[in-house]
Amino acid sequence: MKKIGFLSFGHWTPSPQSQTRSAADTLLQSIDLSVAAEELGADGAYFRVHHFARQLSSPFPLLAAIGARTKRIEIGTAVIDMRYENPLYMIEDAGSADLISGGRLQLGISRGSPEQVVDGWRYFGYVPQEGQTDADMARTNAEIFLQLLQGKGFAQPSPNPMFPNPPGPLRLEPHAEGLRERIWWGAATTSTAQWAAKLGMNLQSSTLVFDESGKPFHVQQAEQIRAYKAAWKEAGHARAPRVSVSRSIFALMNDMDRAYFGRGGKEQDSFGFIEQNVRAVFGRGYAGEPDALIKELAADEAIAEADTLLLTVPNQLGVDYNAHVIEAVLKHVAPALGWR
Repeated sequence: MKKIGFLSFGHWTPSPQSQTRSAADTLLQSIDLSVAAEELGADGAYFRVHHFARQLSSPFPLLAAIGARTKRIEIGTAVIDMRYENPLYMIEDAGSADLISGGRLQLGISRGSPEQVVDGWRYFGYVPQEGQTDADMARTNAEIFLQLLQGKGFAQPSPNPMFPNPPGPLRLEPHAEGLRERIWWGAATTSTAQWAAKLGMNLQSSTLVFDESGKPFHVQQAEQIRAYKAAWKEAGHARAPRVSVSRSIFALMNDMDRAYFGRGGKEQDSFGFIEQNVRAVFGRGYAGEPDALIKELAADEAIAEADTLLLTVPNQLGVDYNAHVIEAVLKHVAPALGWR
């Protein structure tokens, strides 16, 4: 059995071919798709976070709205770029959204991917300390966030407070019990996956990893997951870790599916440079008749290593079509693979 959710990048464009022509369209349709996915029996609604782009950015109002409209489905991010975050304010936002959802938040955080502007985090008022890189700054912010999630008091109370205080140092409120165990790190390298394991974060791995061996994408990703699990075991954490992978999977059920995704072209991994001097391997997509998909997906080593699968959805095609995409995988692919 696997948890199966969707992952939306939340694009919008004023093009007449797009079903999401504004930020409002994308936000409201994200809520509607989450409701539809829950009704279909999916397990998660996850959203990518980007800045300076016509995509979803500030995640917590959206996550809270979805939490208020749904009852069971997990609600998460994949991922929040910690270069742009104030971890103290994030504690308050995340705690509020988690309480509204009844404890269903699953927050993926990371260093983030290349952005639309140069050093965009500087416009948010964040600068790495001397000797640090922006990646170091993201990991430092993540460590502060994890520490604060424990809910321990640290701030000296005023001797003349406006309202009575509980005894001892004060913590940030609201505190969301259990959220610390529902934080994920989006890793592109084996070393950062192992670092995440040592800190007790779950692991998110997307449709690309940094190329460390030249092997096929799913093999490198599976090796990264195994290294993460070994580091988790070595760290001696009491609970079992969770691991998610993302995939583009389209079961061709009708003429519309075949028109959109039946022409091929993405059935092979590709290699390229996501940043200067950083070679990455981009995973293939899957599109085909259900029987063919089942055979291909059964050979994906990384999916086999993960307990959670996130289906990347083409959100600009609208709620109804994306619900169909999710339903097709849940009903016609997942059972034969033992995922349902």
